[in-house]
Amino acid sequence: MKVVVLSGGVGGARFCQGVVDAVDDVTVVGNVGDDVEVLGLHVSPDLDSILYALAGMNDEERGWGRAGETWRVLETAAELGGETWFRLGDLDLAVHLVRTQALRDGATLSQVTARLARALGVRPTILPATDDRLRTWIATPAGEFPFQEWFVGRGHRDEVDAVRFEGGASATPASGVLEAMAAADLLLLAPSNPYVSIAPILAVAGIRDALMARRVPCVAVSPLIGGRAVKGPADRMLARLAGGTSPAHVAACYSGLIDALVVDESDAADLDGLDVRAIVTRTLMVDADARRRLAEAALGAVPA
Repeated sequence: MKVVVLSGGVGGARFCQGVVDAVDDVTVVGNVGDDVEVLGLHVSPDLDSILYALAGMNDEERGWGRAGETWRVLETAAELGGETWFRLGDLDLAVHLVRTQALRDGATLSQVTARLARALGVRPTILPATDDRLRTWIATPAGEFPFQEWFVGRGHRDEVDAVRFEGGASATPASGVLEAMAAADLLLLAPSNPYVSIAPILAVAGIRDALMARRVPCVAVSPLIGGRAVKGPADRMLARLAGGTSPAHVAACYSGLIDALVVDESDAADLDGLDVRAIVTRTLMVDADARRRLAEAALGAVPA
């Protein structure tokens, strides 16, 4: 079976681990709306979360970054008056250094990502949604902020009035994205924040069009359990922007794009208004077995 996963955030990266454990042929299309320049370096947090997770290098306890990380460079940067609001660990910095140099030498983001994946021994294909510049902006009562300034710098404490994607109108899918989607037996939307992790991918018109024209099932996994986010602001955003946190509210974010929604057992009694098939299972990814079980539930949308 060939599977394409659209993924962003830590939850998405963990879900990708489960899919890769269950299926041999997987392509992951990662969000780049979160990309940011820090200390002159091009940082791709969601692509890196996927890379680290699939390489078995991610920090399970902290939930982001690499295991065994140290912070001596950042501490020294602070002593020298450098920006430290975005935490870059010593091991993590190596990835950003290599990526930044390659981009400056003319490589595309997808080429650099493939190079990093090979170096880290990652077997599945990881593609950015686009090689073009695409950035997420968050409109709040306190003003409009680039995604990372709102999420990290301000601790996502501001309520969200709207989300926009700078560059989305002109962005084209990265090389290989549409080909992978066309060849897939199943398309999956990871349990990522619909507004700031999946929507930036869908802001690339070619990707949205491919989902609209799909001839195979597309299954989304809800990021909520009992109407609440495991981590992050997804529930607050859904409540404010969609009017609620039920499975129907999650599915409405993907209107016309999905055929089924995987929901947690705790949400099984709250399926009113859901206009796609519900797949009910335990969705909390506490370990590798739980990640694989969740992936298999989503993969079950395709008959054996």
